[in-house]
Amino acid sequence: MTSDIDKESRHKARQQKVKEKVDERVAAAQEEKGLLLIITGNGKGKSTSGFGTVARAVGHGLNCSVAQFIKGTWDNGEKNLLEKLGVEFQVMATGFTWETQDKTADTLAAQKVWQECKRMLQDESIDVVLFDELTYMVSYGYIELDEVVEALNNRPKMQSVIITGRGAHRTLIEMADTVSEVKNVKHAFESGVKALKGVDW
Repeated sequence: MTSDIDKESRHKARQQKVKEKVDERVAAAQEEKGLLLIITGNGKGKSTSGFGTVARAVGHGLNCSVAQFIKGTWDNGEKNLLEKLGVEFQVMATGFTWETQDKTADTLAAQKVWQECKRMLQDESIDVVLFDELTYMVSYGYIELDEVVEALNNRPKMQSVIITGRGAHRTLIEMADTVSEVKNVKHAFESGVKALKGVDW
């Protein structure tokens, strides 16, 4: 029968090996640069994750800006909070494309916000940029992929960018430093539950 002391000793030995491996990887990570993060997938929480990163950055005193595509004109909890903390917002504000059903108007609205995005990507004073649901704009052809790639590649070295939305283009995924996929396992809406203010939006 294994004693508690033996179990504890083996546990400590395993944890020490894990620590050594982690320490090696930390020591090997020497490059300093801004990151490109993609948060994609069909599950709920992509924008929430992006805004969580912005909130973290603001908490560390970093300068952040946000561009929101697809969003409508309804109340936005993240915007309500973060604007008070000095975060710039540029919002497309035409609603979902299945509501407007006007590609010309949507393209113009998307392009207007994209011009602001390009300005952000040239501003060395902005540490973190969130392009919420930009993936849809590329998928729908409202914004050219090549233009997005060029702007991202030419941004200030230490500027980090977060892009959210379903169906991120493989080119963006390949050029990203970190890619997270949010999987849909279950959603209240599918059971007929109304979206809840402060939790869902």
